[in-house]
Amino acid sequence: MLSNDDLSRFARHIVLRHVGGPGQQRLRAAKVLVVGAGGLGSPLLLYLAAAGIGTLGIVDDDRVSLSNLQRQVIHRLADLGRAKTDSAGDAIRALDPGIRIAPHPVRLDAANAAGLVADYDVIADGSDNFDTRYTLAEACEAARKPLVTAAVNEFHGAVTVLRPWEAAQEGGLNPRYRDLYPDKPPPGAIPTCAEAGVLGALCGLVGSLQAIEVIRQITPFGTPLIGRLLMIDALDMRFETLGYSRLD
Repeated sequence: MLSNDDLSRFARHIVLRHVGGPGQQRLRAAKVLVVGAGGLGSPLLLYLAAAGIGTLGIVDDDRVSLSNLQRQVIHRLADLGRAKTDSAGDAIRALDPGIRIAPHPVRLDAANAAGLVADYDVIADGSDNFDTRYTLAEACEAARKPLVTAAVNEFHGAVTVLRPWEAAQEGGLNPRYRDLYPDKPPPGAIPTCAEAGVLGALCGLVGSLQAIEVIRQITPFGTPLIGRLLMIDALDMRFETLGYSRLD
C-alpha cells in the first residue's frame, strides 16, 4: 500500500495514464540492480529513486574522483575519495529515505554475476567496459532477468533492452547481447572515456532513457526497446532506431 506521503510524492505518476496507483505500487515493490554508479548510473539511480523504486542495488568498486564530477551528478565535491556506492546511497536517501539501498562495492565478474542479479527484478547496465557488459548480459539471460543496457562515448550513446528467453513478435526468440555485438572488441580497439572524452550532459540524457526503459519493465506502457537499438548522435542531435534479431 502507498502511504499518505507516497500519494503526495508520486501524485504526478498516479494521475498519469498507463501508470496510476497500481503502477506506482508495482514501482514501490520493485527491486532494481544498477551496475555502475558513474556517468550513466548517476542519472539512472536518481530518476529511479525519484520514481519510487522500492529497492535499489548499486554495484561499483570505484571511489569518487574530481574528474568524475563533470558527468557523475549523483556525487558531490564533499564525496571525493568515498566509495561510489556510499556516496550514491546517501544522495538517494536524501531524495527519498523510504528507499532500501543495497550497496555492492565490488567489480562484477563471472564469479559473482549470478549472485548479484539473483535477488532483483530488473537489471540496468551502466558499466564502462565490454567485459562487464558481456558477463552481465549472460548472467541476466541465464537468470531470466530483463536487462536495460546502454553505453556512451564522446558524443554518441545507445540504449537497448534484452529479454532473450522470450518469444519475439515475429517468431523465434528475442535477440541476445551477442546478437547485437557478436565479438568482443580487442583491448584498446575502442578508446575509453578517459582517452577520448565524453560529453557530460549526454550521460544525463542516456541515463534518463535507461530509467524510462527500466520503469516500463515494471509497469508496462508503450513499446520497449526489445530488439531495437536506440542510437543518439549529440553532434547533429539525431536519434535513430536500428532493429536487430536473433542470429540463431
